[in-house]
Amino acid sequence: MSADTDTQITTVYRVTGMTCGHCEGAVTAELSGLAGVSSVKAVAATGEVTVVSAAPLAEADVRAAVDEAGYELAGQA
Repeated sequence: MSADTDTQITTVYRVTGMTCGHCEGAVTAELSGLAGVSSVKAVAATGEVTVVSAAPLAEADVRAAVDEAGYELAGQA
């Protein structure tokens, strides 16, 4: 799900393997490093990660960041 908000795009991704706050932090840190990302909110309980960015992100970049954190991108929610 994507929505434009004042030139910001909000996208919700499904990430598997997150079980705790540490997991949320690892995913948040990696995704926050992507160009154009202004905020990230990861929720282990639902497996959802909400990313706000200036432009649409390439799925390959998101997948690589989530993989670097040690988790798996299951796609957009």
